[in-house]
Amino acid sequence: MTALTSPSAGTSTGAAPAVRLAADGVRLAYGEKVVVEQLDLGLTDGSFTAIVGPNGCGKSTLLRALGRLLRPTEGTVLLDGRAITATPTREVAKVLGLLPQTPLAPEGLTVADLVARGRHPHQTWLRQWSSDDEAIVTEALTWTDMAEHADAPVDALSGGQRQRAWISMALAQGTDLLLLDEPTTYLDLAHQVDVLELIGRLHTERGRTVVVVLHDLNLAARYAERLVAMKDGVLVASGTPREVLTEQLLADVFELEARVVPDPVSGTPMVVPVRRLR
Repeated sequence: MTALTSPSAGTSTGAAPAVRLAADGVRLAYGEKVVVEQLDLGLTDGSFTAIVGPNGCGKSTLLRALGRLLRPTEGTVLLDGRAITATPTREVAKVLGLLPQTPLAPEGLTVADLVARGRHPHQTWLRQWSSDDEAIVTEALTWTDMAEHADAPVDALSGGQRQRAWISMALAQGTDLLLLDEPTTYLDLAHQVDVLELIGRLHTERGRTVVVVLHDLNLAARYAERLVAMKDGVLVASGTPREVLTEQLLADVFELEARVVPDPVSGTPMVVPVRRLR
């Protein structure tokens, strides 16, 4: 079973990490409405990046473009140095997984069947479902603590369990790039932490390159190594949580007066709101 082992797409020891996914001068629009303008972003192998910003700033739109669901009107999204739109869909699906904000499963679909769908990109007329696929699905369910729910309908699960099921599918897919759009939406705080702990383990233990859109700045700072802040479709800051989450940036980007103090648990920046500006 090789699909759940750490990816081998990195560079040799001592070399700078390779850029796996990049936006090069990307302009994104829905019809005539421009949402993202001339954005450049490089995501390196083995990194964990959180995209943050106020509502409507283009975070999810950017993620859709990085996941090949939205074609740029200008510029290019590059996957391993090649235009992602020029890469066959099946080849993209073998290395890149995208979980939308509210993924939907067909009514009555069981967790095991959902996770098995992660194996579809690896199957052809010559290579049908095999014992290896079965073993990979079983391991994905076990690793995400979803094995006991394998026969349960996805739509009967709690919110946190449902997110674990979808992450399990992505794990079975065997991709080493994982994009997640607001994976903690509609979850209470305990389940938000639970899901982010699981994503963190995917990064640290399985070597996945992770890009996640998050609203909660404190959770983003705790789990991600790099923050990318957007406002009005423009990338305004990129760096470590400590470099990005400054009181000035919170005022400029979020229109929020706040204090930034060390998180007493992780030592990462923690935002303490004071009042909304303007």
